[in-house]
Amino acid sequence: MTVIRLFEQESERQYKRARIGGYCHLAIGQEAATVGVVAAMGPEDLLLSSYRSHGFALAKGVPATTVMAELFGRQDGCAAGRGGSMHLLDPEHNYFGGWGIVAGQLPIAAGMALAAVKQGKELAVVCELGDGAVNMGAWHESLNLAAVWRLPVLFTVFNNGYGMGTRVDQSNAEPEIFKRAAAFRMPGERVDGQDVEATHQAAAALLERARKERQPAVLEVMTYRLRGHSVADAGTAYRTKEEVAEWAEKRDPIALVTERLIAAGATAEELDAIQRDAQREVDEAVAFAEASPMPDPSTLADFVYGDPETGRQFSRMAPGSPAGEAAVLAQLEQAA
Repeated sequence: MTVIRLFEQESERQYKRARIGGYCHLAIGQEAATVGVVAAMGPEDLLLSSYRSHGFALAKGVPATTVMAELFGRQDGCAAGRGGSMHLLDPEHNYFGGWGIVAGQLPIAAGMALAAVKQGKELAVVCELGDGAVNMGAWHESLNLAAVWRLPVLFTVFNNGYGMGTRVDQSNAEPEIFKRAAAFRMPGERVDGQDVEATHQAAAALLERARKERQPAVLEVMTYRLRGHSVADAGTAYRTKEEVAEWAEKRDPIALVTERLIAAGATAEELDAIQRDAQREVDEAVAFAEASPMPDPSTLADFVYGDPETGRQFSRMAPGSPAGEAAVLAQLEQAA
């Protein structure tokens, strides 16, 4: 949790220094929810997440060095510099994104669960999504298929109270999202996502049922983001400073687990060591990202299309190349 918090804070700094491009969605305040769920996963379980993805990659074991390099768009990033903040990916750690399209990961998660069933594998798929995704068609389609075919998927809804800038109770006829599972005759539970142990316990029980009984389920994890929807959003137009301050002062998940550790006998020296080690890991990640080369522009189309003409088609997009409109028009005229 400490590594994720420091990594997110550093990502915010690097974004504001223009070293990270595109969009950047931070999950500061959601560390217990992330770690609680991922820690309950088995080594063979598969994870898909929404675009608020940095913490999931780190919790799943993806090195901080390759995650930061990916944010920098560098060749040594976990997705070879092609994914960036919203599309992190590392199949070696069974982490399959990072999905920028809202609810786009749900059908993919159902498909991966179906593949596991067909292959006779006893594993579960964790599909994390934000509360804003539950009103998309893919939500209904994916849950229906998971229920009809008994697919081992845990649909984990991270409810941080806001879909971008809209409160959950403003956009949902049933704001208690876990209750929607009943429409598909699957279990639905809600847990305090600021409590890492409670989250872990709830996720572990549902994942065990998914593996052993092929029982899909919905787990609504109640959490809060202390930053805006993205780094470009101050997060103050649709919520009060008092609300944010109250969550930061009373419900910060790292402060809560720290209090619990101290009560259990942890010393200040041990906690300081965790902080130092985490900071060292993040500092090394930035240095690694800075030293990593940019991808070769000639590889732009690699891994995208299987068309043997891809190289020729993308040649017009290389640095210094003409846009290609004249060539295309000439080809059309010749064909006519």
